[in-house]
Amino acid sequence: MVEKDQANETEKTSKEDGKVNVKEGTGKTEKEETVKPQKSAVALNATAVAAPVRKNLRRRHFPKAKAYILCSYNNTSITISDLNGNVLGWGSAGSLGFKGPKKSTPFAATLVAQKVVEKTARFGIKEMDIFIKGVGGGREASVRALGNTGIMVNSIKDVTPVPHNGCRPKKPRRV
Repeated sequence: MVEKDQANETEKTSKEDGKVNVKEGTGKTEKEETVKPQKSAVALNATAVAAPVRKNLRRRHFPKAKAYILCSYNNTSITISDLNGNVLGWGSAGSLGFKGPKKSTPFAATLVAQKVVEKTARFGIKEMDIFIKGVGGGREASVRALGNTGIMVNSIKDVTPVPHNGCRPKKPRRV
Protein backbone atom coordinates (compact mmCIF):
# COMPACT_ATOMS: atom_id res chain seq x y z
CA MET A 1 0.00 0.00 0.00
CA VAL A 2 2.83 2.33 0.70
CA GLU A 3 4.10 1.86 -2.85
CA LYS A 4 0.62 2.60 -4.30
CA ASP A 5 0.28 5.86 -2.38
CA GLN A 6 3.68 7.02 -3.52
CA ALA A 7 2.91 6.07 -7.12
CA ASN A 8 -0.39 7.97 -7.13
CA GLU A 9 1.04 11.18 -5.69
CA THR A 10 1.92 13.92 -8.10
CA GLU A 11 5.56 14.87 -8.28
CA LYS A 12 6.50 18.35 -9.47
CA THR A 13 9.93 19.64 -10.41
CA SER A 14 10.52 23.21 -11.52
CA LYS A 15 12.97 24.40 -14.13
CA GLU A 16 14.59 27.79 -14.58
CA ASP A 17 12.57 28.66 -17.70
CA GLY A 18 9.26 28.63 -15.80
CA LYS A 19 8.03 25.21 -17.04
CA VAL A 20 6.89 22.51 -14.63
CA ASN A 21 7.09 18.80 -15.35
CA VAL A 22 4.17 16.88 -13.91
CA LYS A 23 4.61 13.13 -13.49
CA GLU A 24 1.44 11.30 -12.60
CA GLY A 25 0.92 7.80 -11.23
CA THR A 26 3.29 5.23 -12.65
CA GLY A 27 5.18 7.68 -14.81
CA LYS A 28 3.54 6.55 -18.06
CA THR A 29 2.36 10.06 -19.03
CA GLU A 30 4.24 13.32 -18.61
CA LYS A 31 2.60 16.70 -19.05
CA GLU A 32 4.37 20.07 -19.28
CA GLU A 33 2.58 23.11 -17.99
CA THR A 34 3.92 26.63 -18.26
CA VAL A 35 3.84 28.74 -15.14
CA LYS A 36 3.73 32.49 -15.64
CA PRO A 37 5.82 34.46 -13.16
CA GLN A 38 3.69 36.84 -11.12
CA LYS A 39 4.59 40.50 -10.89
CA SER A 40 5.21 41.85 -7.43
CA ALA A 41 3.24 44.79 -6.07
CA VAL A 42 6.32 47.01 -6.29
CA ALA A 43 6.77 46.28 -9.99
CA LEU A 44 3.09 46.97 -10.70
CA ASN A 45 3.23 50.36 -8.97
CA ALA A 46 6.46 51.33 -10.71
CA THR A 47 5.03 50.69 -14.16
CA ALA A 48 1.78 52.53 -13.45
CA VAL A 49 3.49 55.84 -12.56
CA ALA A 50 5.01 57.79 -15.42
CA ALA A 51 8.42 59.36 -14.94
CA PRO A 52 8.35 63.18 -14.71
CA VAL A 53 9.64 65.04 -17.73
CA ARG A 54 12.66 67.13 -16.82
CA LYS A 55 13.44 70.22 -18.81
CA ASN A 56 16.98 70.45 -20.09
CA LEU A 57 17.97 74.07 -19.56
CA ARG A 58 21.66 73.51 -20.35
CA ARG A 59 21.16 73.53 -24.11
CA ARG A 60 19.07 76.67 -24.17
CA HIS A 61 20.31 80.16 -24.82
CA PHE A 62 18.89 83.09 -22.86
CA PRO A 63 20.04 86.53 -24.06
CA LYS A 64 17.92 88.29 -21.41
CA ALA A 65 17.55 87.38 -17.75
CA LYS A 66 16.42 88.68 -14.38
CA ALA A 67 18.57 88.93 -11.25
CA TYR A 68 16.95 88.93 -7.83
CA ILE A 69 19.15 90.22 -5.01
CA LEU A 70 18.10 89.70 -1.39
CA CYS A 71 20.21 91.65 1.08
CA SER A 72 19.22 91.09 4.67
CA TYR A 73 21.08 92.02 7.81
CA ASN A 74 22.39 88.45 8.04
CA ASN A 75 23.05 87.26 4.49
CA THR A 76 23.13 88.19 0.79
CA SER A 77 21.66 85.88 -1.84
CA ILE A 78 21.42 86.34 -5.60
CA THR A 79 19.21 84.36 -7.99
CA ILE A 80 19.33 84.62 -11.78
CA SER A 81 16.31 83.45 -13.76
CA ASP A 82 15.01 83.62 -17.31
CA LEU A 83 12.14 85.92 -18.25
CA ASN A 84 9.57 83.25 -17.28
CA GLY A 85 10.99 82.92 -13.76
CA ASN A 86 12.79 79.58 -14.20
CA VAL A 87 15.93 79.65 -12.04
CA LEU A 88 19.18 79.38 -13.99
CA GLY A 89 21.57 79.78 -11.04
CA TRP A 90 21.79 81.06 -7.50
CA GLY A 91 24.28 81.69 -4.74
CA SER A 92 24.56 83.15 -1.28
CA ALA A 93 27.29 84.33 1.03
CA GLY A 94 26.61 81.40 3.34
CA SER A 95 27.04 78.90 0.50
CA LEU A 96 30.46 80.42 -0.30
CA GLY A 97 31.69 79.67 3.21
CA PHE A 98 31.21 83.00 4.98
CA LYS A 99 30.01 82.66 8.55
CA GLY A 100 28.46 84.99 11.07
CA PRO A 101 28.50 88.75 10.45
CA LYS A 102 30.86 88.37 7.46
CA LYS A 103 27.96 87.10 5.35
CA SER A 104 26.34 90.53 5.16
CA THR A 105 29.46 92.47 4.12
CA PRO A 106 29.87 94.17 0.73
CA PHE A 107 32.90 91.96 0.00
CA ALA A 108 30.80 88.81 0.40
CA ALA A 109 28.10 90.30 -1.85
CA THR A 110 30.69 90.98 -4.56
CA LEU A 111 31.96 87.39 -4.46
CA VAL A 112 28.42 86.02 -4.56
CA ALA A 113 27.63 88.07 -7.68
CA GLN A 114 30.78 86.85 -9.43
CA LYS A 115 30.08 83.22 -8.53
CA VAL A 116 26.48 83.35 -9.78
CA VAL A 117 27.55 84.91 -13.08
CA GLU A 118 30.14 82.13 -13.50
CA LYS A 119 27.46 79.50 -12.88
CA THR A 120 25.11 80.99 -15.47
CA ALA A 121 27.75 81.79 -18.10
CA ARG A 122 26.79 78.72 -20.15
CA PHE A 123 23.38 80.25 -20.90
CA GLY A 124 24.87 83.21 -22.80
CA ILE A 125 23.21 86.01 -20.85
CA LYS A 126 23.83 89.43 -22.44
CA GLU A 127 21.23 91.69 -20.75
CA MET A 128 19.81 91.69 -17.26
CA ASP A 129 17.11 93.36 -15.18
CA ILE A 130 17.98 93.62 -11.49
CA PHE A 131 15.46 93.50 -8.64
CA ILE A 132 16.79 94.38 -5.15
CA LYS A 133 15.03 93.50 -1.92
CA GLY A 134 16.19 94.25 1.61
CA VAL A 135 18.25 96.77 3.54
CA GLY A 136 21.53 94.92 4.06
CA GLY A 137 25.06 96.13 3.51
CA GLY A 138 25.64 94.32 0.22
CA ARG A 139 23.04 96.15 -1.87
CA GLU A 140 25.30 98.48 -3.86
CA ALA A 141 28.25 96.11 -3.96
CA SER A 142 26.24 93.30 -5.52
CA VAL A 143 24.78 95.58 -8.21
CA ARG A 144 28.24 96.93 -9.06
CA ALA A 145 29.67 93.41 -9.22
CA LEU A 146 26.91 92.29 -11.60
CA GLY A 147 27.58 95.34 -13.79
CA ASN A 148 31.34 94.70 -13.85
CA THR A 149 30.96 91.15 -15.19
CA GLY A 150 30.26 92.36 -18.73
CA ILE A 151 26.50 91.86 -18.63
CA MET A 152 24.51 94.90 -19.69
CA VAL A 153 22.16 96.07 -16.93
CA ASN A 154 18.87 97.35 -18.38
CA SER A 155 17.13 98.36 -15.18
CA ILE A 156 17.52 98.34 -11.42
CA LYS A 157 14.35 98.19 -9.36
CA ASP A 158 13.95 98.24 -5.59
CA VAL A 159 11.21 95.81 -4.58
CA THR A 160 11.68 96.05 -0.81
CA PRO A 161 8.26 95.60 0.82
CA VAL A 162 7.09 98.74 2.58
CA PRO A 163 4.03 98.66 4.83
CA HIS A 164 1.32 101.18 3.93
CA ASN A 165 0.05 101.38 7.47
CA GLY A 166 1.56 98.26 8.97
CA CYS A 167 0.59 96.24 11.98
CA ARG A 168 -0.98 97.73 15.03
CA PRO A 169 1.78 99.10 17.29
CA LYS A 170 2.41 97.70 20.74
CA LYS A 171 0.64 99.34 23.65
CA PRO A 172 2.86 101.77 25.58
CA ARG A 173 4.94 100.31 28.36
CA ARG A 174 3.85 101.20 31.90
CA VAL A 175 6.68 101.60 34.36
